[in-house]
Amino acid sequence: MGSNNYDALAEKIIAGVGGAGNIENVIHCVTRLRFYLKDKTQAETNEIEQLTGVMGVVEASGQYQVVIGSAVDDVYKSVINQLSSEDRDVSNERDESDAERTFFQSVRHNFNRLIGVITGSVMPIISILAAAGIIKGLLALLTTSNLITDSGTAYLIINAMSDAVFYFLPVLIGYNAAKQLNGNPILTAVIGGVIIHPTVLEAAGSEMSILSIGSFDFPFIEYTYSIFPMILAAWMVKVLENWLKSWVSSYIQAIFIPIAVIGIVGAATIIITGPVLVGFSSLLANGLEYMLNVNAPVFGAVINGFYQILVVFGLHWGIIPVYVNDFATLGYSYLSAMVSMTIVAQGGAALAVAVKTKKPEIKEVGYAGAFSAFCGITEPAIYGINLRFRRPFICASIASALGGLLTGLFGINMWSIIGSVIGLPSFIDPENGITANFWYAVLVTFITLAAAFILTYIWGYNDNMTMRKKRDKPKNPSKN
Repeated sequence: MGSNNYDALAEKIIAGVGGAGNIENVIHCVTRLRFYLKDKTQAETNEIEQLTGVMGVVEASGQYQVVIGSAVDDVYKSVINQLSSEDRDVSNERDESDAERTFFQSVRHNFNRLIGVITGSVMPIISILAAAGIIKGLLALLTTSNLITDSGTAYLIINAMSDAVFYFLPVLIGYNAAKQLNGNPILTAVIGGVIIHPTVLEAAGSEMSILSIGSFDFPFIEYTYSIFPMILAAWMVKVLENWLKSWVSSYIQAIFIPIAVIGIVGAATIIITGPVLVGFSSLLANGLEYMLNVNAPVFGAVINGFYQILVVFGLHWGIIPVYVNDFATLGYSYLSAMVSMTIVAQGGAALAVAVKTKKPEIKEVGYAGAFSAFCGITEPAIYGINLRFRRPFICASIASALGGLLTGLFGINMWSIIGSVIGLPSFIDPENGITANFWYAVLVTFITLAAAFILTYIWGYNDNMTMRKKRDKPKNPSKN
């Protein structure tokens, strides 16, 4: 699809959701446009679902989600360009609509916006985090195979490639969060630079305290690999900058406001909000690890059995920051290892349909969906094949539960966020190289794929089934 087609599709989608005036905000994840609409009743869901290039529509988490697939970034850019040409102030519109809501509606709306900001802050760098994790795994493989040494130049350069995105994560998260909040991305990124400055990291490494009040110390914290402090910092930058602009003379704004914002937000993040949120991040990661330790096989089976249902409703992106927090805080994620198997299962089900069918159009869609799933993206398999025949989706969910159970039983761990077949290097231990963990991951991946394939081939599909033209719009979970 060329750029003109993306522009045409974007124009039709904007019209379908009620026009530019009905859009409060729009973000995107790997496969979906996620609209915040003033009035969802204005959206013409049936018309949008029939558009070439649209896989389906989902309403969840206060968002109106249009499933696009791999071309979502191009369509998103076209949508943004067309909305920008309207010359509208989205933030003002959002404030006006807030005034019309009841208290509980406002609480729910703002909570959904918070989730959207967190998701939107992390999403643009997910693929980069995944690539960096794979590089880290390959580096471990090269080192343990004695192809390079950990004191050589090659190791130094490759290690920098794999570590850079994690080291500068506060800068990247801050920049993205500011964009989501319609704030100042560059000024927020500077705050990220402040908290990961080498002198701050050195002080944290030396366990120095910033100040003490009675018996309570305010310690320096290492903020590399951190997420939540910079999301809050982005909000503080926006609020403080807007307030200062309301009364500071325009003649001195260019110099005075950056000084004030860097000084106040930087100090507040280092002294107060940073340590609190880093502590929260650690509790979240350790709490999840504790739950896994209680009964990992059962936990994995339950999570995996229902995880792709979250994907259908677009709720899985609310969990992605939990994975990233695991990697940022612990350096690994057992949960991500479990969820990886659900992607494999969806691909296995779509592959079985493609192999079994005699219908060329279904075979083409099935192979394409399977290939996409094996590369880490399940929506083409789900919306193109599995949900439209229903039984393949059920078979994939059963196989996913089996994969989650075995992942928990073997205690399989993961060091990068990308899963499925393409993500197998993510199971290589960065410290020890290929260990039993990697071979267990390969084994469980094969078993999960085989289970999904066999179940679907035997029970989940035959050519007498009728493919549903479009997936019915799910009910909004908030109304259940």
